[in-house]
Parts: sequence; C-alpha cells; structure tokens
Amino acid sequence: MTHRHTVVFGLIASIGLIGTAFAQTPYDGLWNVVVLTKAGSCEPSALYPLTIADGRVSGVADVSGTIGRDGFVKVSIHGAHANGQLNGKGGSGKWNGASGGIACSGRWEASRQ
Repeated sequence: MTHRHTVVFGLIASIGLIGTAFAQTPYDGLWNVVVLTKAGSCEPSALYPLTIADGRVSGVADVSGTIGRDGFVKVSIHGAHANGQLNGKGGSGKWNGASGGIACSGRWEASRQ
C-alpha cells in the first residue's frame, strides 16, 4: 500500500468515526414522561423529564435506558423497569417495580417537549 493510499484510508476511517460520534436518532431531544400506577402501593403518578441522545435515555433521577431506531425503548427508573414504543411526538408503554417490597405496575405516556 502506498503512502497516498494509507492517508486516504485514514481519512475515510476518521470520517466514519466522526459520523458515528455525531449520529442522531429521530427520538433525540427532551421528553416528558408521566408514570401512572395501576396496581400496588407506589405513588399514583410521577413526572420525569428525560433526555434521549444517540439511542441512550437519561434523566436527573436514577434513569438509564436505550431506544432503538424502531422506537422500542427500555428504561430503568429507581429500580423499576419500563418498556414501550415511541414515535416522533409521543409514546407509551408499561412498567413494573416495587415499593416497600410490594409489587407495583402501570403505564407510562411520553410527549416530546
């Protein structure tokens, strides 16, 4: 391989890495998520502002999760687990967890800010 080929290959590889670093998903941005308890003794409802960036879900509380390109989301909040589906403007799903050792479950609804 000539020096010129090496430089061109290095440049192409660098562009690929930069593109990956700045990749965005259609769901990137700020979201408001309302969590509703349907069974158990957990809080009746709670509001969580969440951020999605490049397929990762995060928030001020103990929140972590992922979202796929198809909008399927899996999140953990304070030890509870949730999954569901987002579209461009909103979404919904189910969650389950426990409060004081008693099982809780319900639904969540999200809207883009």
